[in-house]
This record gives sequence, C-alpha cells and structure tokens, in this order.
Amino acid sequence: MVSHSKFTPWVELYRPKSVKDIIGQPEVVIRLSEYAKTYNMPHLLFAGPAGTGKTTAAISLARDIYGEDYKHNILELNASDERGIDTVRGKIKDFARAAPVTGAPFKIIFLDEADALTPEAQQALRRTMEMYSSSTRFILSCNWSGKIIEPIQSRCALFRFKPLTKEEVKTALDRIAKAEGLTVEGKACDALIETSEGDMRKAINTLQSASLTSKKITEDTVYKIVSMAKPIEVSKMVDQALAGKFMDARKMLDELLIDHGISGQDILLAVHKDIIGRDKLSMRDKVRLVDRIGEYEFRMVEGASERIQLEALLAYLAVSGKDSDLK
Repeated sequence: MVSHSKFTPWVELYRPKSVKDIIGQPEVVIRLSEYAKTYNMPHLLFAGPAGTGKTTAAISLARDIYGEDYKHNILELNASDERGIDTVRGKIKDFARAAPVTGAPFKIIFLDEADALTPEAQQALRRTMEMYSSSTRFILSCNWSGKIIEPIQSRCALFRFKPLTKEEVKTALDRIAKAEGLTVEGKACDALIETSEGDMRKAINTLQSASLTSKKITEDTVYKIVSMAKPIEVSKMVDQALAGKFMDARKMLDELLIDHGISGQDILLAVHKDIIGRDKLSMRDKVRLVDRIGEYEFRMVEGASERIQLEALLAYLAVSGKDSDLK
C-alpha cells in the first residue's frame, strides 16, 4: 500500500486541524481559541511574513467553529489572482448575502494576500464588510498591513504573526521526520532552519524534497535542494578576499556560480550575513562593508552583471583587507 503522503504536499498533510495545535504564535492561539469557543468574533486582519501560519490559522478557526463541514461556510480567495473590483462585487458579495449553512452563526470569507487588492476593490470591500456584518465575517491575510486602507483596518481585529523561532521549526520538523520515517542529521536540521528563516512552509517543503533522494537527510542534500551556498563556503571566500588573495576568492566564487548554480543575489545575501556575523570586525568596519554591499546589490537589481559586481565586491574586500582590523 502506497503512503498517502507520497502524493500530498506535507504542508497540507501536516496542517494543524485546530487552532490549539498551531505551532508558535501563543497570543494568536489564545485569542482565536476564545472566538471559536464563544462563536463570536469580529472581522480579522492577519499580518506577517510568509509561512508563519496565517492561512493555517484561518482554516483551523473555521474547523473549530463549523466542524468538518467547514467548507460549506467559508469562501477562500487569493486576492493576488482575483484582485479587481469585479471580484468584490461578484463572488464576495454573492457569498456574503447568502444565509449561513447548517445553522452556523455566520459565514467566513477568507481573503489571502489581501494587500494585493487594488484601492478601488478595497473601497468596495469596505462597504461589503459593513453591509453584511450580521451574517458574514471577513478574515484578511497580508504580508504588509500598511497596504490595507484605514477604513478596513479600523473594522478588523489585528493579529500580527511573527517568524517562527528555531525551536518551533525544529519541533515541527522532528515530528514530521518521525512520522515519515526519516533520519535528519543535526547539521541538516540546522540547515533547514537556517535556510527557511522562520518560514515553516519553506522548511517543510525542503524536507519533503530532500526525502525523495534518501531517507537520511544530510546538510549537503538540504543546500542542494534550496540552491544556496553553505555558510562555511561563503565564509572561506570572504576570508580569502580579506587576506588579499583575490584570485583564490574569485576561484571560489566561480565554483558557487557555475558548479553549484547559485544565483548572484543569493551569494550577495550570504556575504552580507557573513559580514554581519563576524565578531572580529568592528562596528565601523561592518557599517562600511554593508554600505558597499548595498551599493552592489542595487546595481545588480538594476541589471548590472552579477559576476562583475560580485568580483568588484571581492576586489573591494581585498583592498580593504590591508586594514588590520579586517583581517
């Protein structure tokens, strides 16, 4: 018999079924649990980085309120796909004006990525939220709450989702690895946490991708999956540059760009992280180097050659390395 998880994305398979099962976000869990218990809630606005549990919280809240028949009383839309005023006047308004099913106190309209709605659509949404508040509750999810117009913000209870801590991500990964019969090495787990940067969805997807190659997950496997440079490799390249060994540093850069296929933007971000984390560098030197890294990043975004800009950065590090504080 084939495991169901082989065909199901793990981010869906291991999604919490109830608000109380959500990993992290303790303040959010407490408030949403009270809404589910009392069947009484205002419009909600979830704001925070990607992969921190906003969609999970909305679906889990609907499950707690309606049970397994929750799909009959919730309309889920992604505002980045359907962002115009016609969507608000059509799908959203039609669903909002209909009565709740199975005796539910109200229905829920969940708008994911609501900050992608046009200003006109938000104005129409504001009026819809006002007219049908007796039978419908809106849950808006966004990365940037500042892109939501003030009239909508004032109608919603705001929930801010924080990036998950390393311990919270590790707890979830350990649980999934045990359920799937995987062996995750210590360094591999650290790599999953490091590359996800608090994004649980990214960490789980990376783990699932890595599991397709072997039941034993190693650090090398993780970095190959995410196409990112190992911190140690970037650190060695920066060491060579600061020591004035420009050609050696350039050779290591070629390995990252060509052999590993890592993008210039990712290498630059890794160099930035390495510079910030160097204890031996004074704050003055860090400020000077980060300022220069920002300049090269801007040039790359504007279309300049990645290779030339990265080599220029290594050349700057090599020249700066003459200063004893940077060695």
